[in-house]
Amino acid sequence: METSYRHQVIVNFITYYESMKNKNLPRTKSSQTQSSSSETHSNTPRVFRRRSFLKGLGITGATFLSANALLMTKGKAQSTQNGGTLTKGDVAILRLLAAAEIIEADLWQQYNELGGVGATGSMSQPYITDLQVLDGDMPQYIADNTDDEKSHVAFLNAYLASKGEQMVNFDAFRNIPPSKVTGVPQTGRLTNLQELSVDTSWWVRYRSTTNPDLGAVFTQQAVQGLNVGQHPAIPVTNADLSSGNHLLAIAFTAGFHFGFIEQAGTSLYATLSQKVTSAEVLKITISIGGAEILHFQVWQDKAGNATPLTDNGITFVDLTKNQPQTLQGNLIMPEPCDFISTSLPQCSIIRPTSAGQLDATGAIKGFIADGLFIGQQRSAEFIDLLLDMAHEADAAQRE
Repeated sequence: METSYRHQVIVNFITYYESMKNKNLPRTKSSQTQSSSSETHSNTPRVFRRRSFLKGLGITGATFLSANALLMTKGKAQSTQNGGTLTKGDVAILRLLAAAEIIEADLWQQYNELGGVGATGSMSQPYITDLQVLDGDMPQYIADNTDDEKSHVAFLNAYLASKGEQMVNFDAFRNIPPSKVTGVPQTGRLTNLQELSVDTSWWVRYRSTTNPDLGAVFTQQAVQGLNVGQHPAIPVTNADLSSGNHLLAIAFTAGFHFGFIEQAGTSLYATLSQKVTSAEVLKITISIGGAEILHFQVWQDKAGNATPLTDNGITFVDLTKNQPQTLQGNLIMPEPCDFISTSLPQCSIIRPTSAGQLDATGAIKGFIADGLFIGQQRSAEFIDLLLDMAHEADAAQRE
């Protein structure tokens, strides 16, 4: 008799046995107050019968124990799927991802207020017009990306709550002043889009045949000067809306910032997915992570349509003509690169996806270096909180 067949027989028998035992349990008050001794004696014949049955099948004690363990594992899995607890590591990962999504939802809301489809025809229409140099559908894309990030926040927090875990809430840190453009709600924000230092090396990374997971370092920038100093990606005042090339530079800065944010999310989800334990949590991370990939694909396509322009130390060049592969604008799909080992064929992939790159800590540090939290009145407290959450997520191990 094959082991797998024996295991199935055991599973069927124990399931039947337990159901019969429950069906035959005495229901009188006196039976519920019997001593443990009498319970042991009354159950003895039943225990012997089960052992005799298994012995008759020729199954050893070791086999029975492994089958029993199989049933316990199955029961534990079902408990988790039906609302049971999550591992400490899975909780840490989900909470960090919720934190990242809250940050993204906040910044996308600001872009949406000034450049989304709902702002069409408003005071910020000149900003929308300049964004449409990158693509005529930019207002719709911005609105959609905003809705997506908000849905991620709502789902991740609701899922954590459904498992009895604490949701993530950063409302106490919403104190950064928003744009002063007429029509923008003057409520405190979590992120600052007015003083950014945007690293555009991601543009080069995805067009290179080398991989940061295997030691490659990227310093070349697609936009010279954008990673130095502090630059607005939204109009700060009404005066910016009539500033000519400066407003166009603001719109182009936003275009590259969109890609910067979403490439971080792309790598973050792919990296943390390798650490989760629960199959259901893995389903969540790869599914939301897939949406981040789609966002990134859109934005790096649009950013490449920026026209030549110099403003306040930033130089945008025409990436559609006469560029090397590492800058070529229409190479919007990941170029095949080294993966796992340089001895293997190169492969088109998301990168990086290894610890120490754009993992939780790397992503949060990237947000900090980007200038997103400049002006945060409780900066030290907020950053310490984010980094603590990131370290807990990165410390998670698949069980």
